[in-house]
Amino acid sequence: MIVKSFLKWFETATATDRCCATVALTKAYGEGCMAPDERHAAEAALAYLLDDPSPKVRLALAEGLALVEHAPRSVILRLAEDQFEVAARIIALSPVLGDNDLIEIVASGRTSLQQFVACRRDLSVPVSAALGEIGSVQSIADLLDNAQAPIARVSLRRIAERFGDEPEIRGRLFDRSDLPGEVRQGLVERLGVALAGSDLVRSTIGGSRSRKVTEEACVSATLTLADTVSSEEIPALVEHLRMSGRLTPAFLMHTLCAGNVDFFAAAVVALSGMSDSRVRGILNDGREAAIRALYRSIGLERDLAPVFVTATLMWRAASRQRGGIDIGTVTQELMQRHSVDANRTPAIGELLRLVEHLHLNWRRQASRDYAHALAAEAA
Repeated sequence: MIVKSFLKWFETATATDRCCATVALTKAYGEGCMAPDERHAAEAALAYLLDDPSPKVRLALAEGLALVEHAPRSVILRLAEDQFEVAARIIALSPVLGDNDLIEIVASGRTSLQQFVACRRDLSVPVSAALGEIGSVQSIADLLDNAQAPIARVSLRRIAERFGDEPEIRGRLFDRSDLPGEVRQGLVERLGVALAGSDLVRSTIGGSRSRKVTEEACVSATLTLADTVSSEEIPALVEHLRMSGRLTPAFLMHTLCAGNVDFFAAAVVALSGMSDSRVRGILNDGREAAIRALYRSIGLERDLAPVFVTATLMWRAASRQRGGIDIGTVTQELMQRHSVDANRTPAIGELLRLVEHLHLNWRRQASRDYAHALAAEAA
């Protein structure tokens, strides 16, 4: 009788009065203190309010039910399909919506609604994956800003593939500590392309010079990444660099001289097809003939193999000293030992020149990072 009287009054009440009545009804329902028959009647009234012609009434209904865990699912789903102001509250907050509901909202392609999904506090990995696959750039930005959203590594890869050229997305990905190494390196490459094509950069230092500068910066960043990436990510990064043609002799030589044996060994494994234990055994204890054969198996030119053999033996000796490996000393000694070969063989000369150039760039960047760290500590 109470519900009947309520609905009869509702038909003639003003929009303002109907809003007030909706607020009171949703509050009473949300408190959950109703008897079963009262609750059933209240749910009928809530369903009736869905057809109210005033969006203010439906908005009051959405605001009143947005956080109610026992809200009628049929009512919540209808509100989620309402106009933007009404649907937004439900999509962003309602605990009644499940993963399938949220994925359908993402699939609708409405950017504004995708953004409200991305901002939810209780996002699951599947919903994050759906956003990563078909979400708009704005919703992806919101997803990456959502510190509570779990995002699978495969979804981060997909986001980088789709929006790696978008500065806002690229910057947010760079800031993530869980970004896979190979994805980070791919973003470095795309950033380099963007910088090289920038009108400001080209007008400042010239087209051909800008390409060279950005290329050197990408190589330097990749070397730093190879030094810092976790051991679990090394194989994926190696494969990415192999497929993109980045595993050049100069790059490999630099990682070897730097004592980054884990990365260097993984690269040799990928290029030679040998087992990891076999490659590491040769690098650590193998004779010169075995080392030379190993380097030939990865496609090194015959003239370059002896330089790699020398670098390997130098690394062995340096790694067994208490002071550790000094990359500058190793690089300088390598160049001195093969200075005559460099004059006679252009390929060796070019390799050593590139190694020295990479080392100097790497050293300058390391000095800058150290200086920035000192400045941060002093601040």
